[in-house]
Amino acid sequence: MTEAAELPPAPEQAREVFVDRFADAVRYAELLAEAGVQRGLIGPREVPRLWERHLLNCAVLSEVVPDNVTVCDVGSGAGLPGIPLALVRTDLKITLLEPLLRRTNFLTEVVELLGLDHVTVMRGRAEEVMGKIQPVHVVTARAVAPLDRLATWGIPLLRPYGEMLALKGDTAEEELKSASAALSKLGAVETSILHVGEGVVDPTSTVVRVEVGESPGGVRFAAKRAKAARTGRTRRRR
Repeated sequence: MTEAAELPPAPEQAREVFVDRFADAVRYAELLAEAGVQRGLIGPREVPRLWERHLLNCAVLSEVVPDNVTVCDVGSGAGLPGIPLALVRTDLKITLLEPLLRRTNFLTEVVELLGLDHVTVMRGRAEEVMGKIQPVHVVTARAVAPLDRLATWGIPLLRPYGEMLALKGDTAEEELKSASAALSKLGAVETSILHVGEGVVDPTSTVVRVEVGESPGGVRFAAKRAKAARTGRTRRRR
C-alpha cells in the first residue's frame, strides 16, 4: 500500500491571503489531504501541491469578485474554488452546487466545521436547480468542463447583467475562441481573460470572465426560467 503524501507547511503567502481565517484554511487543507484523499475527492499526488495549486490558486479569484454579491460555485467538488473564496470573502453569499452525494457530504462537514455561515451546500446539477435557486450575481467554476459546455450550465443561473468566472489553464484563450458562438447564443455580451494572484501564485491564475446582458441563457432559457417561476408560485399558493 502506497504511503499517503504529507501535506507541506502553509507558505507565507497563505497567511497574507487568508489573514484571520488562516487557521481555518490550514484545517481545510488538512481535511483535503486526509478525508479528501480517502474519499477520492483529491488525488494523493495533489497533496504536496495543495496550497499553491488548489487553495491559493482559488483564493485569488476573490480579486475579481464584486463586493456583497451572491455566488454559485458550479460543480464544486471538494469545494474548489468555493471554500477558499468563502474563507477570504465573508461578504459573499455562496452556494456550493454539486451533484454527487459523497462530495456534498464532505462539503457540508467542512462548512459546519469551519463555521462558514455565509455558505450553503446544495446537491444537484446546474440544469436541475433552475427555479429552486435564486439567480445569482456570479457563477464560479474550476476544471468542470470545456467552456462551451460549462456556459450552458452556469450562465442560466445568473441574474441579468451577472457574470461567470471560470478558472482555466493554458487553454483559456483557445477555449474562449471556440466557444464564442455558443456564448453569444447564451446571452453573453462581453468576454475577457484575466490573470489574478500576482505575487501570490506562480504562474498566476487564469480566469475567463463571461458577462451577460438582460437575458442570461438566451431565449431558450428565458422561457424555461419563466416556467420555473410560474411553477414556484403555484407551489407556494398550495
